[in-house]
Amino acid sequence: MDIETEEDKKWELRLYVAGKTPKSVTALSNLKKYCEEHLQGQYRIEVIDLLLQPQLAEGDQILAIPTLVRKVPEPIRKIIGDLSNEEKVLVGLNIRPA
Repeated sequence: MDIETEEDKKWELRLYVAGKTPKSVTALSNLKKYCEEHLQGQYRIEVIDLLLQPQLAEGDQILAIPTLVRKVPEPIRKIIGDLSNEEKVLVGLNIRPA
């Protein structure tokens, strides 16, 4: 029997976008790539499209898009932009390169 523990999903990441703009698509593909390289199986990405759910921007105080929010582990951290600078993203999320 497979039981999922807290260790299995210890990174909760939320990416705020506004539609399928080139920057939003790039941000998501970059994020997925970094997570697969450095957090295999230990992360969950939630994509929130503010064109569909604008009210959700307030909760995380989103001022620009795309914005990546690290919910877990705490403290909450935010990175704005298309996430193309891997080193900046890893440092911003406090991920140690594999």
